[in-house]
Amino acid sequence: MNGWRSILITGASSGLGEALARALARPGTYLALTGRDRTRLAAVADACRAGGATIHEEAIDVRNAEEMAIAVARADARCPLDLVIANAGISAGTQGGPEGADQTRAIFAVNVDGVANTILPALACMAGRHTGQVAIISSLAGFRGYPGAPAYCASKAAVRVWGEALRAEWSSRGVRVNVVCPGFVVSRMTAVNDFPMPMLMDAPRAAKIILRGLAADRPRIAFPWPMYLAARLVAAIPQRLSELVLRRLPRKR
Repeated sequence: MNGWRSILITGASSGLGEALARALARPGTYLALTGRDRTRLAAVADACRAGGATIHEEAIDVRNAEEMAIAVARADARCPLDLVIANAGISAGTQGGPEGADQTRAIFAVNVDGVANTILPALACMAGRHTGQVAIISSLAGFRGYPGAPAYCASKAAVRVWGEALRAEWSSRGVRVNVVCPGFVVSRMTAVNDFPMPMLMDAPRAAKIILRGLAADRPRIAFPWPMYLAARLVAAIPQRLSELVLRRLPRKR
């Protein structure tokens, strides 16, 4: 798989992060897995060990910049990191009314600060070697603000644009940066949705698409393509027109 021997994944205790870890687990591979739920993370680690990989799991909160910097440096010291996937993220809905300050800040803290707390120390480790790859998990929701999830959309837009800018900046230094924009993927995050999710995809399939895109060094890995096209079209049409449609969309609990 593109020569990756040492990989760090945040949010590896369930969903897409778990699927990526399982897909990458094989003999000769070192996986550093982080997540907040110690029990679920340990189960994923055991499954990856059964796949033949060397595993180090660590229950850690990506919001803690100091702890993340230490964790990334520690993983890199064990085996120089080839690939770092900033996957940890949260979402919340607005069925109960407008999104409040606490919910907004909580989403930004994980989805924006948590990504920065993962990627910045990873880039620092890779800079001296002039090699490596980092992947930022954004979302198709990051192409337009949707009334049902303002902070989530904004957070995913922020890391998407940041990652695209980083790619241009770091390519000359030998470090590849890729942005991943999935549609609906089966996970604990989508399990609470009580509305139709077009082209809902299981996590193992999504992981295969992502890893294939990373191996090919695609700048933006967005899927499924009909949903990607729809997201781009909604973002392109005049805002007054799009709002007429978006106001009618169901809201997340």
